[in-house]
Amino acid sequence: MRQGVTRRELLAAGLALPFSGVAYAQLTCGELTAPQTEGPFFKTQSPRRVSLLEKDSVGERMILAGVVLSRACKPAANVLLDFWHSDDMGEYDNDGFRYRGHQFSDAEGRFRLETIVPARYPGRTRHLHVKVQAPQKRVLTTQIYFPGDPGNARDPLYRAALAMRKTAGEGRFDFVIDA
Repeated sequence: MRQGVTRRELLAAGLALPFSGVAYAQLTCGELTAPQTEGPFFKTQSPRRVSLLEKDSVGERMILAGVVLSRACKPAANVLLDFWHSDDMGEYDNDGFRYRGHQFSDAEGRFRLETIVPARYPGRTRHLHVKVQAPQKRVLTTQIYFPGDPGNARDPLYRAALAMRKTAGEGRFDFVIDA
């Protein structure tokens, strides 16, 4: 019975690595999601909900989905994700909880948020705010951006590393946190 890996098998595995979604995740998981300012509009005690759509929502609907992973690339369950963003006119609701809400990642670290595409407003490109916290761990506060948005080049806070990936019918963003 042969032991070990041949050079040919090792080279073949190395060439296949960039094309494997699992291998890609394992190579990128060590880097934590970058923090950013929460901005002046965060409110505590948001309602628990997976849809931020309102009865009178007129903005373009969107879905943001993803996974919360630990630095070791393991799915992080029961992680708090608290989202908030402006409406389709660039206004934040500071009296109530329009376009605000929190949820928890499932046993596989997955989350799914249904909402609208927020508007650009003076000085800012389209973005979603989020606080992410694993049980008994520090809070990550960051922002998620829309790839290819014309406002990105003018927004001094925009970071390409925090842009969601667009897939068929939804945006995708995976968080890597200390969990």
